[in-house]
Amino acid sequence: MSSITTDQGIVHYEVYGRGKPVILLHGWLGSWGLWQETMAYLGRHYRTYALDFWGFGESGKERETYAVQDFVSLVDQFMENLGIVSAPLVGHSMGGTVSLSVALQFPERVSKVVVIGSPIAGSSLAWPLKLAGYRSIAFMLFNAMWAFRWAMRVASPFISRDPRFAEMMDKDLSRTTLESFLLSIASLRRTDLIPMLSEINIPSMGMFGDLDNIVSPHQWKPMLEGIPSARIERFENAGHFIMLDEPELFTQKLKSFLDDDPPKGGVK
Repeated sequence: MSSITTDQGIVHYEVYGRGKPVILLHGWLGSWGLWQETMAYLGRHYRTYALDFWGFGESGKERETYAVQDFVSLVDQFMENLGIVSAPLVGHSMGGTVSLSVALQFPERVSKVVVIGSPIAGSSLAWPLKLAGYRSIAFMLFNAMWAFRWAMRVASPFISRDPRFAEMMDKDLSRTTLESFLLSIASLRRTDLIPMLSEINIPSMGMFGDLDNIVSPHQWKPMLEGIPSARIERFENAGHFIMLDEPELFTQKLKSFLDDDPPKGGVK
């Protein structure tokens, strides 16, 4: 377990492997633990970092805001603190939205970007996630957290085929605060990167599961329209958590992209 101290709070991270750096960013309500198998695979070839956003996992929870922009700042500070000049960013769900935002605001920081089941526009979120961004709804859920955690366990088989998913999600939920729960998803719901995508001129890849019921599985379309050179990988048997539903295929395609010279655009 490692951590750094920033001017806005402690950031917990894990690191594995040697070689060129790759940074992994988790999604809403998640943590670095989502990436354990990915790190074990990539760590044979890359020095792989996975961090917890403020308000999630083991990172600090003393902030007043948990917006997408705050997490963009976190990534910049993290790289500065560890002396990482530039690296590929790999983000799942909200983490992918953050990755694209870092590429837009700090282009010198990002050599490649990968988004996995990410909302390019917040309007693509499933309606329960949109509702969770309203204070009254979030407050109600947190006052009945036991019921919410039970409901998540019941829904888990419909979200991911991995039998470990329910335990992983329950552990991460137990470490989330009301403010990080509410403010992060409210900010994500309001985010729309579509008008700015044409400014991204680094190798980019979108990975989307056709069975995703958390974010619209069609978000690959605005990504490809906005970044014509983007590589799109679709997984017909995976949902929102591609790295859990199809881990071998996922890691193979991810490593191929990280290893390759800038790929040609298109859909696979």
